[in-house]
Amino acid sequence: MAEIPIRSFLASLVAVRKTETRHEVLLLKRTQTLIGEWCQVAGSIEDGETAWQTALRELDEETGLRPNALYSADICEKFYEADRDAITIAPVFIAFIDNSAAITLNHEHSEYRWVSFGEAIEMVAFGGQRRVLSWVEDVFVKRTPSKHLLIESI
Repeated sequence: MAEIPIRSFLASLVAVRKTETRHEVLLLKRTQTLIGEWCQVAGSIEDGETAWQTALRELDEETGLRPNALYSADICEKFYEADRDAITIAPVFIAFIDNSAAITLNHEHSEYRWVSFGEAIEMVAFGGQRRVLSWVEDVFVKRTPSKHLLIESI
């Protein structure tokens, strides 16, 4: 009996800021893989890194942002890759960003937008992204997140 491999080599991060009127999520337009798609911050885990360290590094590399607080989202993004015949699972993290923080995009993205969760859900390409965004809004925006999910090491 053949099995489908399950791989976990990525970390995903949803950046959130609070304006005077709403919470907004950061989406980045990709220029390399998934060209032209709107995505959250994500990247490969390097040797010696924890997943949350990867999420912070990728946030810095892709946007120049530093979070006020970092949480485990208590959810994983899951998707099937037909070209690899594998299931990929990526832990998701939430970074709360200061409303006045400036973004400096790297070469992996052509533009960025801070949008409402509803707008973000319409902009992303994949159901897994939509599920993650809905979860983040429900657990981290509409409610006070559990203190047990806070990553205090940042």
